Amino acid sequence: MDSFIRKWRGDLRTTFTGHPLAVPDWVLELADGDDPGYHRPGSAVWAVHGSVATIISGIRVLLMQSLHPGALAGVYDHSAFQQDPLGRLAGTIRWIFTVSYGSEAAARQATAKVRQVHRFVHGTYVDNHGAPRSYSARDPELLGWVHAAYADSFVAVHRVWGGAIPGGEDAYVREWAQAGRLMGVIGPPETLAEVKEEMDRWYYSGELRADARLRETVEFIRNPPLAPSLRGGYRVLFNAAVASLEPRYRELLGLRTPRLGPVPLPIVLPAKAVLAVVRLGLGRQSSSEKAARARLRRLGYAA
Repeated sequence: MDSFIRKWRGDLRTTFTGHPLAVPDWVLELADGDDPGYHRPGSAVWAVHGSVATIISGIRVLLMQSLHPGALAGVYDHSAFQQDPLGRLAGTIRWIFTVSYGSEAAARQATAKVRQVHRFVHGTYVDNHGAPRSYSARDPELLGWVHAAYADSFVAVHRVWGGAIPGGEDAYVREWAQAGRLMGVIGPPETLAEVKEEMDRWYYSGELRADARLRETVEFIRNPPLAPSLRGGYRVLFNAAVASLEPRYRELLGLRTPRLGPVPLPIVLPAKAVLAVVRLGLGRQSSSEKAARARLRRLGYAA
């Protein structure tokens, strides 16, 4: 049993950081820097991103962002997500946690690296009217969809499986708008109502769509190449992400909440149980948060 638990914890850490045992260097470097960062203890961002419910949020974000054919084309044409999905996941986590817990200088540097990669992510796709459309990962409009889908997902999931947010959901949207501005989003939403307006605008624009490429992507997200020890728990969390979607997006994605015949299966409590086990495996406080608190103490701020 002990060997199984060690293996499971190693698989879990590898999934999120790429390292089964050691803390990655980039996490340790969050203790460096000469400023307190954009976000601090007690912030809405720390409350949301410090919750293990972010695992469900991440699944939901991937599903939502894939609905835009430009965003999906960028991933398909320029990303190794099918060959190295865990590597891509670890890279995304690194950026999110650096902006959340790092110094302002570290957040800007991490974002600059992402934007440098985005310089080469561009091409064309066929829109819903059959016309060729160009896309670019640095296009503020496309970045706006990605950012809005992110904020919508993290708020919706945390509402069910997270705890209280200091200042409420609007505080999280307002604080995380800084990340959008760093990435090049023009006028990112700063309230949940503005996020909803943005999501409605995209939905009724007719630009989102379901096609063969989306169905393939959804199937990959449903069954990623995880270690066998993680697959059962992941399926529960995937079902939770699907249940948290608005019905209109579930329909576009071709998904439905799990049922046994006509009877809906429970979702909230099984997901809470899996998250509790994951929290035991990862620890009560993330290594990123510990490093950030060390930086704050060194600088003389309350940590």
